Amino acid sequence: MPSVAQVEPITTARVLRGPFDYARPEGVEVGSVVIIPFGNRDVLGVVTGLAEDSAHELMAPKEVLEASLPADLVALAPWIAAEYCSTPARALSLMLPPKGIRARTTLRARALRAPEPGERLTDGQRALLESLPRQAGGDLAALRRLEARGLVALEPEAMRRAPHHTDVGASAGARPQLTGDQALALEEIAAAQPGERLLLHGVTGSGKTEVYLRAAERALAADQGVLVLVPEIALTPQIVSRFRERFGDTVALLHSGMAAGARYDEWLRLRRGEARICVGPRSAVLAPIDRLGLVIVDEEHDASYKHEGDPRYDARHVAERRARDHGAILVAGSATPRAESWERLRRISLPQRVDGAPLPPVEIVDLVGVRGALHPQTHDALVDARKSIVLLNRRGWSNFLTCVSCGRAWECPECDVTLVLHKAQGHLSCHHCGHRERIPSRCPDCASVSLARHGTGTERLETELPGPVFRLDGDAGDPARVLDAFQRAERGILLGTQVVAKGHDFPDVELGVVVDADQTLRFPDFRAEERTFALVAQLAGRAGRGAAAGRVIVQTLAADSPSIVFAARHDAAGFLAGELDRRRVLRYPPFSTLIRIVCSGTDAGAVQAAAAAIQARLPGSLGPAPLFRLRGRERSQVVVKAADRAQAVAEVGAVIDAIAADRAHRAVALSVDVDPQ
Repeated sequence: MPSVAQVEPITTARVLRGPFDYARPEGVEVGSVVIIPFGNRDVLGVVTGLAEDSAHELMAPKEVLEASLPADLVALAPWIAAEYCSTPARALSLMLPPKGIRARTTLRARALRAPEPGERLTDGQRALLESLPRQAGGDLAALRRLEARGLVALEPEAMRRAPHHTDVGASAGARPQLTGDQALALEEIAAAQPGERLLLHGVTGSGKTEVYLRAAERALAADQGVLVLVPEIALTPQIVSRFRERFGDTVALLHSGMAAGARYDEWLRLRRGEARICVGPRSAVLAPIDRLGLVIVDEEHDASYKHEGDPRYDARHVAERRARDHGAILVAGSATPRAESWERLRRISLPQRVDGAPLPPVEIVDLVGVRGALHPQTHDALVDARKSIVLLNRRGWSNFLTCVSCGRAWECPECDVTLVLHKAQGHLSCHHCGHRERIPSRCPDCASVSLARHGTGTERLETELPGPVFRLDGDAGDPARVLDAFQRAERGILLGTQVVAKGHDFPDVELGVVVDADQTLRFPDFRAEERTFALVAQLAGRAGRGAAAGRVIVQTLAADSPSIVFAARHDAAGFLAGELDRRRVLRYPPFSTLIRIVCSGTDAGAVQAAAAAIQARLPGSLGPAPLFRLRGRERSQVVVKAADRAQAVAEVGAVIDAIAADRAHRAVALSVDVDPQ
């Protein structure tokens, strides 16, 4: 038996690489989570291998924890580290259950024998004994006394800390009959080869979720696990509710918004095979699911699948790798797929809504010359509609505040951006670092009281809309409760940022409004057209899903933009054909790979020097280019565009390791973003 446990310490240091040898305690296997003495402190570690012997004198781990990682996740960590220019330790840290949490247990009493005739018992003890077949707990002190007399046995029993979830849109009715398109899609999924990647392109309301549910049923029947990824759990409660309704306790939820104890228990249920379906956002892609047979990525176009911390993994890409490793089928679904998915994945089509109703007509309203946020035509339509969804992708009251007399603009002291006015909360706020300050009554520079508010956010628009408004944005509280209240209301307007376009299914919405459709076109990003198309088309798909006819109004200053024109036609194929032609000419993804390297620190000179050193070691890279100051740190970036992904990632990883090890750049933090969003 191997006597050495090779342990990867869970540290953030880039220059420190394991694994390190420790004496192997009994029962420790690959994936065991241990606490090890490391230098002058104790750290968490994961056993990544076993060996027969070691050249070193070995210490033993101080503790072996009850949770352990499955071997397939341990094997995945080095791939994530290499693919995203990170470290195995950082990758493993994403896979672990919440720290410092253990399974919760209670004592369950079981009667061993009936009291003998004449055996002295109090009335309370007799009542307690009689209740045991029906009641597990009771007075612990009394039960201990009965245990001492041999009447009962007390046994530990796990107590599940179930996650809280607001069910929205679930129905206990009969399962719907599949349409012909849904049946064909399901058969294509069933006939797919192990490890195959499929794109389920279905218009909004075409019944993609029911296809997911039926495919999951087949996987469970074959004793396979199922992974279901959604963009954001709080913003897509309906799909979670439908999986829970259909499959009950075999579904586990995993997301960062859960209490640590509940998240730990759900993780353990998956690890032990008690739950076979995991539903969650991007972090759930690393859930411990055995015999994985089906991986579903819902709303695969959504940028929230990209992780912002190190490693900056893309859950869609990691999901593909997990599916390939397990021989599982991957199904990515969207009404507005990414250009990369359209080009690379085999397509399955759901071209019609399940009720046979046409997609709602879309009117493009030109805002040139219009004062205020709403065109008069839009306002009248909102008055007439019983239920509407209105999208404005800016929260707060106004974009920024200036002094009319001297021109002063209120800016964040930590970031090179203006502060957003939040009137109800009484403060100006930075949406990057969270800095806040009170709304001023006069200018501190010239003492003028003439202050101007510029732009309109959701908070201000709420006061201008006719009828009851249900606001859904980062300031509005629990999204699931807002959505549930809107669903139950007889009339109303669901107003919010881009979250209102994310997969919601309300059959009584008659009108959809995009207030500023071309806002995302103004970003210096090659994906700007794609994001604008997705935002408009997704919001348009929220209207007209029930008996009442729907309509959509798109307000814009760029009425002839291809993304807006194609979205108004509900023509994803036409838009993506042109988008792919443009990217092919310009060598943008999927015809190349982009890697973004950001240097940051408190000293601008040191940051620029590190960025210049990186650029010099990567011939053909772009930069260094300064970025705006963020959270008090100066920043500079270098961008690599390459045809060979594997070679580019390897070269960037080697350069970053070398720069990180160079003491001349030790004051500079480095971050690498492969496939930046």
